Amino acid sequence: MSNRVVITGMGVVCPLGLDVSSMWQGLISGQSAVDYITLFDAERFDTKIAAEVKGLDPTAFVSTKEARHMDRFTQFGVAATFQAIEQASLKPNSSDMEDVGVLIGSGIGGINTLLSQADILRERGPRKVSPYLIPMMMSDSTSGQISIFVGARGPNFCTTSACSSGSDAIGEAYEIVKRGDTRAMITGGSEAAITALAVAGFNAAGALSTRECAPQEASRPFDADRDGFVMGEGAAVIVLESLSSALKRGSTPLAEIIGYGASSDAYHVVQPREGGEGGAEAMKAAMKKAGIGPESIDHINAHGTSTRLNDKCETASIKAAFGERAYQIAISSTKSMMGHLLGSAGAIEAIISILTIRHDIIPPTINLQNPDPECDLDYVPNVARHATVKTILSNSLGFGGHNSALIFREFTED
Repeated sequence: MSNRVVITGMGVVCPLGLDVSSMWQGLISGQSAVDYITLFDAERFDTKIAAEVKGLDPTAFVSTKEARHMDRFTQFGVAATFQAIEQASLKPNSSDMEDVGVLIGSGIGGINTLLSQADILRERGPRKVSPYLIPMMMSDSTSGQISIFVGARGPNFCTTSACSSGSDAIGEAYEIVKRGDTRAMITGGSEAAITALAVAGFNAAGALSTRECAPQEASRPFDADRDGFVMGEGAAVIVLESLSSALKRGSTPLAEIIGYGASSDAYHVVQPREGGEGGAEAMKAAMKKAGIGPESIDHINAHGTSTRLNDKCETASIKAAFGERAYQIAISSTKSMMGHLLGSAGAIEAIISILTIRHDIIPPTINLQNPDPECDLDYVPNVARHATVKTILSNSLGFGGHNSALIFREFTED
């Protein structure tokens, strides 16, 4: 059996806002959420900027005790889930949740909890370490908590593939519903890694922007003056459902997912292959499984991190996958506005892709003032573009050589 798979609900917690509408308005207006770090004292760090989530009150959706026993990334994921299931009209703990699963990606997991408990161990000794350390720091704690809160008793696990984690979660959830193992999956990604240790580590690797004089101009994908990515945080969750289930429940499909491809560079732990072959293979695989060719793709939501290597190699990947068609496709990187959400990036960009299809507006790549000659495609510079968009490919590329591509299409009943 092969089911058509549709999206019936979406939820977002991100630097541009605490719901889908706020995020979308920020994106199409070209708003940057990058600012100086407030989550820790960054005075001694080379990078002093990030895109933080601000204003989320976890006790708006769980009790104070429950919130206290969740890492920040889990709070984000649970908040986004409640938005998504409300839109999808899935009733928590109802009798028909036994064939609904949860698959949430995270590249780093509960690093806030790990670091705070490490401090307690050093300062106060082993007997003062919290019994909640392990369940709060595990990368799969978000999927587990979501399953508990909504009563979803289907498959429940986590994908960890660096910056492809969110895309791979959605892709694998799509395959689960498509083959009929569940009628629905709650899926996406969640990340909250803006910590002193993570920033220091990325600084040591030379990966982060140090453009502290103008934070909102720091994330500049495909620009010749880019100097690294900007860390972001947040969660994005969607409800994937078989078309037959959605129609039976009277749900409104928001879009359809029709393809997922994944590959490995098998090259270097942090650097992509210069020619972009791995990314190209993931895109080709997604198109092949969707049964479409390059001419069917109207827009590409690029991984577009604003690092020297990624943007050049991703451009090469797109050319390798699409040939001359690459020059005719509108491409944009929304990381220019909310930074890089790491393991949640692919999930939030999936939602952005769905919104682009529904509104026929392509978000811009802001801060693209001095195009890199090696990045010579149409990146929708600086201003959103109205266009008819029926089919989108969304790219995610991660440390470790991970590459994944998702394809979304406007939903039609035929």
